[in-house]
Amino acid sequence: MSKRAYNFNAGPAALPLEVLERAQTEFVEFRESGMSIMEMSHRGAIYESVHNEAQERLLSLLGNPEGYKVLFVQGGASTQFAMIPMNLISSGQVGSYVMTGSWADKALKEAKLLGGGHVAASSEDKKFLAIPELSSIKPADNAAYLHITSNETIEGTQYAEYPDTGSIPLIADMSSDILSRSFDVSKFGLIYAGAQKNLGPSGVTVVIAKEELIANSPSNIPTILRYDTHYKNNSLYNTPPSFSVYMVNEVLKWIEEQGGLAGIESKNRDKAGLLYDHIDGSDGFYRGVAEAGSRSIMNVTFRMQSEELEKQFVKAAEQEGFVGLKGHRSVGGLRASIYNAVPYESVKALADFMNHFRQTQG
Repeated sequence: MSKRAYNFNAGPAALPLEVLERAQTEFVEFRESGMSIMEMSHRGAIYESVHNEAQERLLSLLGNPEGYKVLFVQGGASTQFAMIPMNLISSGQVGSYVMTGSWADKALKEAKLLGGGHVAASSEDKKFLAIPELSSIKPADNAAYLHITSNETIEGTQYAEYPDTGSIPLIADMSSDILSRSFDVSKFGLIYAGAQKNLGPSGVTVVIAKEELIANSPSNIPTILRYDTHYKNNSLYNTPPSFSVYMVNEVLKWIEEQGGLAGIESKNRDKAGLLYDHIDGSDGFYRGVAEAGSRSIMNVTFRMQSEELEKQFVKAAEQEGFVGLKGHRSVGGLRASIYNAVPYESVKALADFMNHFRQTQG
């Protein structure tokens, strides 16, 4: 096999090599069935066992919280932006949103389309380079829920702690940091995540929700967009993205092998610490974008003295096998996405490259 790229893509992103190799051995024939898992009926016993196993394994990694159900749906986080207000806002209510950047904004816009978006706090005055103080978050009196974006991939910010919302359900888009660290699931009414950053390939979206929130949906919304449709049919109402679900199950096994969330978190903090230390110790040659207390351990965003120098950096990095270091087109700059599956060795190679580039250019 040719040398693997140093993959810092923001999503679809790196998958664990061990998982890819395991999938490769099972790709053509799965469990002596004479078929690939992609060729099987989603109503058959073999697929259904993988489907159920993935749901159980996910809840187990989260400490088996009582009263929660895992759904596998399609349409990415973008569909969840609409499903949440459609399913959860009753007449006379609004959804309250904490505005932290590009993805929070997209979620809020969908709620506004459906007549119910309220801003509970915002860090726009800081150009979204910090997470608002938790004490500043004020849900509306008639809030059906409070929605947060746990990690903003574009700006490179992340909640260090989560707000306590009392009786108002807390909803989180965790697309880019789910299972990257330990957290208390019981604080949340509903968590959702597109799989393509930390859980598997694109195609499946994971929803982890309190059963009481998803057991009954309004009857006037389309069947496929109702949470209770997926809840009552164990996410098998329509054909699931079966290969993606299989891959999620394999990634979850890999996370268990890394020591679960505690083991993964320790590795992730080491990787992020290495990069931030290099940025902070570069005498201003590199400068971190997000405010120190809000820095993401998943998406390290940084800038250099000029856009010209940044372009040179990306070009030189690509020649050395580094992929995905250009910042999002909406903000520019540089970004290293260091999700769970990005090995420490890749991050160390990037830190060494950054050092070398500074010595030759600085």
